[in-house]
Amino acid sequence: MMIRRPAVNRCIGYVQKKAPMQPQTKAMAEERGAVRFQSLVRWHSLVKVTKPKTLQERQVQLGEWVSKRLVQDRLRLNEGEMTTRWWCIQAKAVFDPFTQQLLPNRNILVDQETGLIVDHWEDASESGSAVDEERSRLRSGDSCKVVDLRHLIILPGFVDVHVHLTEESTAERTIRATVHARQTLLAGFTTVRDLGTEGADDADIALRKCLANALIPGPRYYCANRAIVSTGGYGPKSEIHVNREGVDGMHGAEVADGKDACIKAVRRQIGAGADWIKIYADYRARARMTHVSSAIGTQAVGLFNRDELRHMIDTAHDSGVKVAVHSMSGAAVVKTLLELGADSIEHVGDFERSGLESQDAVLSEMARSKTIWVPTLAVYHAAMKRGGSDARSTWDRVSRTFAKAVHEVGMENIACGGDTGAFPHGKNGLEMVLMRRLGVEWSKVLKWGTLGGWECVRGMEWEGDEGQTRLERVEAGEILGGLERDMPFGAVKKGWVADLIGIEGKLDGTPEEFEKAIMEGVDFVMKSGKCCRLNGLAGLDGYCTTEK
Repeated sequence: MMIRRPAVNRCIGYVQKKAPMQPQTKAMAEERGAVRFQSLVRWHSLVKVTKPKTLQERQVQLGEWVSKRLVQDRLRLNEGEMTTRWWCIQAKAVFDPFTQQLLPNRNILVDQETGLIVDHWEDASESGSAVDEERSRLRSGDSCKVVDLRHLIILPGFVDVHVHLTEESTAERTIRATVHARQTLLAGFTTVRDLGTEGADDADIALRKCLANALIPGPRYYCANRAIVSTGGYGPKSEIHVNREGVDGMHGAEVADGKDACIKAVRRQIGAGADWIKIYADYRARARMTHVSSAIGTQAVGLFNRDELRHMIDTAHDSGVKVAVHSMSGAAVVKTLLELGADSIEHVGDFERSGLESQDAVLSEMARSKTIWVPTLAVYHAAMKRGGSDARSTWDRVSRTFAKAVHEVGMENIACGGDTGAFPHGKNGLEMVLMRRLGVEWSKVLKWGTLGGWECVRGMEWEGDEGQTRLERVEAGEILGGLERDMPFGAVKKGWVADLIGIEGKLDGTPEEFEKAIMEGVDFVMKSGKCCRLNGLAGLDGYCTTEK
């Protein structure tokens, strides 16, 4: 469709006659007017109009429609008022992570004031009942905006349970983190868990506050503050002062040795506001041996003994805080972590070096446990893509272990987290893509990336009998508190947070079709009932801009 600037100018002139604007508001309206014309290839799916018989009639209808929308924008911009309370989203299909099915022809009613899903139903289910009449009344009222997304599949917002939004120096990391947060949200990830500031001190706590207060756009943000390592076990490491911890006073994580120091570190980070405690059970402590032996230098070795690990995990749990543990050294460490009650285990340990019998036993034990496994396939794949024979062989071992865990052992307690930050933010979907390539059913991958993500990152108050009681109260219509931590998300369900995304493409097709849909097909994003992306255009609080 050819865009004619004079037509946009006529619309702006019409708006000025109807409602005079301040100069800065006019400029914003001009920009939005142009954007609306650029997206008019889909205008017929957004409003109900009669088919024009002539080109002139079509131009008149388009002009009237754009003018009306610009007047509405002017009211929002000048008065800051929300013209509608309800959004009724019409979807081609909705993914249900509980049944792992696509439910066709659905309507989703969202309350923008509470940010919750009020109702959802099949479009063809209207039969004259009292419930259907109430749905029809709400949908047709002045306070309800009907959003036609019948070309999209609606899913719960994706959850990436292993990211690092803060990189580089502390100041630069914090600034970059705001950009990373926006990229992540627009990619369809409405929630993330950041597992360590990697030397940026307490920047994650401040970033969480800004995101929660909507000072900057981004996902719901769980954080683990500084993470905990033992002396000599982590980095960065100076090439000159080899016996010093850190470089220029910067430490990649908090150092603790011995029972008392480990307990103190956990308590200090909980007091700082951490949602999670992150522990490095092992790491490449002998990395300075690499120049003489890459095998020794790259091998993960234990950083804490069993007693230290037990006291850190128990101390966190006593305060109602979950624990994520980095583990790459193999079956023995994973077995210990399962016995101590770690809540999530990050990465794929080198199980093959432990022997097949030990590997099978530990994977089976993990599958029976309540511990969530976050394999972080994407970070291994990214390293392999950067080159090197060691990275290639590591990826091959990781792929085999993951395939064994899913296809032979039948592990289900998995969540999606790619260690995003080691590869670009906004490409978080790579983890799900790799799982699909390795033979996992599309529906299972989507469950792990949505509901499975919430089941992983949620606080301890959502576990056990207390958690079941809380869910029953939500299903009864009770609002337990704020949308950041006090209400469930990860499913399109009545009373749950309206974290929704719309994807164009074929999710239930081949791995290649799945990849295209996940990585390129996100066309709509809503977080906590607020529209952040519509028709491929990014924006805040429902305002679309030209940014893709």
